[in-house]
Amino acid sequence: MSVKRGLVLSGREDPGPGAEPAGTASEPGAGATPSRVRVRKGRQLLLLVVDAGLPVGLYYVLRAAGCDVYLSLILSSVPPVISAGVQLARERRLDGLATFIAAVMLLSLGMSLINGSTRFLLAKEGYTTFLGGLWYLVSVRARRPLVFHGARPLLEGRFRSDGTSWDVLWEREPQFRRIWRVATVIWAVALLIDGVVRVTMAYTLPVDQVPALGALLWPVTLGLLQVVNNVYFQLAGLWRITKGEGARR
Repeated sequence: MSVKRGLVLSGREDPGPGAEPAGTASEPGAGATPSRVRVRKGRQLLLLVVDAGLPVGLYYVLRAAGCDVYLSLILSSVPPVISAGVQLARERRLDGLATFIAAVMLLSLGMSLINGSTRFLLAKEGYTTFLGGLWYLVSVRARRPLVFHGARPLLEGRFRSDGTSWDVLWEREPQFRRIWRVATVIWAVALLIDGVVRVTMAYTLPVDQVPALGALLWPVTLGLLQVVNNVYFQLAGLWRITKGEGARR
């Protein structure tokens, strides 16, 4: 799976233009209790294992068993689709990113079955990641960008926070809004670059090297993103804002 579903979990819907903020300065972020955060992180880890680790492992098991490259790639693409189906059956919904990823994967798989291209199958994760980066970029102009929704369930009311609702901060702090839009651009650029690298590897490297290198690329991309984002948050004054100290002048 390309843009991992663990990167952005479904956030709460934005209030309408005339709606009251969802919280007050004394309320911690909704759903941000330690137990729920642990459950959410556990689900993220499970999704990463199913959507990233399992397909790669299955590919090499099938290759060791004598399957050809094309069949191995087809079969190793199945676990993420099953994962999305299980989520849909259990929660009666898919978050927006999961829906997008499942649709692109099914489309690319269908196209691969039609044209029989092994290289396209190897590159489809890069194409999906690139499209995900474009989606992040487009969301910068939305009411609230994707990275805001992804970070909110994990940070609001807990990490370096005085408990003020992010709805309140979003309405009264222009710098708070700018920080999340810039952070979303950072994620978009990283995913666009990641997608280009994956497609390049798929069409230039030996076939059996690509799945393993693609799996290794994820921790590199995500690790760099975490470092860059945390440095930016510190320099831009995010933690001062969430602690009620206001943005740096």
